[in-house]
Amino acid sequence: MASIALERIEKVFPGGHEALRHFSLEIPDGEFMVLVGPSGSGKSTALRIIAGLETPTAGRVLIGGVDVTAVPPQKRDLAMVFQSYALYPHKTVRENLAFGLRMRGAAAGTIEERVAEVSRALQVEALLDRRPAQLSGGQRQRVALGRAMVRSPRAFLFDEPLSNLDPALRGDTRAELSILHARLRATMVYVTHDQEEAMTLGTRIAVLDNGVLQQVAPPRELYERPANVFVARFVGSPPMNLLRGTGQIPAGISGLDPSTAVLGIRPHDLAIAATDEADVMVMVEVVETLGHQLHLRCRTESPDPAPIVVATAADRAVAAGDRLPLRMRRDRVHRFDPATGRRLESASGGNPG
Repeated sequence: MASIALERIEKVFPGGHEALRHFSLEIPDGEFMVLVGPSGSGKSTALRIIAGLETPTAGRVLIGGVDVTAVPPQKRDLAMVFQSYALYPHKTVRENLAFGLRMRGAAAGTIEERVAEVSRALQVEALLDRRPAQLSGGQRQRVALGRAMVRSPRAFLFDEPLSNLDPALRGDTRAELSILHARLRATMVYVTHDQEEAMTLGTRIAVLDNGVLQQVAPPRELYERPANVFVARFVGSPPMNLLRGTGQIPAGISGLDPSTAVLGIRPHDLAIAATDEADVMVMVEVVETLGHQLHLRCRTESPDPAPIVVATAADRAVAAGDRLPLRMRRDRVHRFDPATGRRLESASGGNPG
């Protein structure tokens, strides 16, 4: 396995579209790095540049400390798993797994041994004599992953590999990938637009927007200490609530000047309180039931009404049209610069910036 580094990458496509700007990222050997962002953020372009499928306009790509910017894809010894399974339909699972090694001229005994090892690791031993049409979507994805694993590449690159699976199967396959990474200790770079997928898989997560790297951090740090408003809103479901100005920010939030800061508070850090303890009164507009939890979509009763979402236990009786007093957890209040969107130091001291 090997480390991967992108140094000051720029990528401008014909027509002038800047896909990546001043992009630098260090991925240590054995890390599970997830690149996440909305459509058009540059995450897939970054992955393709690592793979050698795109050439950067400027900057360098290093694998294992060696500059490979001009090295063609087939000589980088990387394995890429795509959104489409790209299995050979006329070949069995065994033949699909063995194909890459056969093309490289590996000995028959080596091929048999590696196919056996990988099929055990991915629990597809019973499927070796089936063809792709006889497999479920999850089984096909495991075979596609196994075809990458069988040749022991220097790193694995994943381009939204689970997006074709249904939600339940996607969750199961995510867990399998995490277990596999823990077992292999392999360098993995994974692209997704799904922030929940990113949070559950990544050792660290790189968040991109409009070709610019916004923040690189472990999942919990991204959630608890977002670097700016974009990360705060993108990471977490439902997204963080943002209140602006004296017409929205309640008085009495220690250390927070409504004229110089944007207040951020996550839906799970709002509690229904007694009226005399409330930071803000809201009117419930929509109640969303999610089994163990309710998401209340509300609007503040303030000089400048703002939408606000509250996450609360499902055993509470709440209906559209209810007025609710809300209390904010003081140690979970976030502050952002209204001009730049960047994180400021904590308002309360309990959530350092």
